[in-house]
Amino acid sequence: MMQKSLAACVFGALIVSTAALPASAADDIESRVQLCAGCHGQNGVPINSATPIIWGQQSNYLYKELHDYHSGDRANPFMASVAKMFTLPELRQVADYFAAKQWPAAEHTGTPGEAPKSAEMCKACHQPNFVGGAPAPRLAGLSYDYLLTSMNNFADGKRTNNLDMPGFMKALSETDREAIAHYLAGL
Repeated sequence: MMQKSLAACVFGALIVSTAALPASAADDIESRVQLCAGCHGQNGVPINSATPIIWGQQSNYLYKELHDYHSGDRANPFMASVAKMFTLPELRQVADYFAAKQWPAAEHTGTPGEAPKSAEMCKACHQPNFVGGAPAPRLAGLSYDYLLTSMNNFADGKRTNNLDMPGFMKALSETDREAIAHYLAGL
């Protein structure tokens, strides 16, 4: 309950702060995306581990996810409301804006160790070092919580905005998904 209250409070503050922008600033993508910092962080580091890093993420992936929130193909009441504040061409500009940012420096101590064998299948789309590419987002350095939640949501059929991922994630055991999430978060 507290998490929902906090999220509603943050979201409400974001809407109010966006509404307070002067008309000229509201037309500027850079000014309008400042509301994203409320969850995704001022310097690209999200305020909680359930929120993904968007700074330096693949533009095509960011656009797809924003489009899916906008169209309802991906469910999240907060992100859907934010995405609907933009037109589809503006969502492309938002994706390009964040893709052009520097991926935030990791605050890891130690090394992630050897990649789990079950992570090998991920390299075909997410690239050998899991830094993403044209077909898929960067996974290296995302939080364990976000990665595991996403993988479990694909496996459980709660997230369906990718045709391949549900099958891949269902084929993995829960232990495999946990090991992959730990490894990727440590990169």
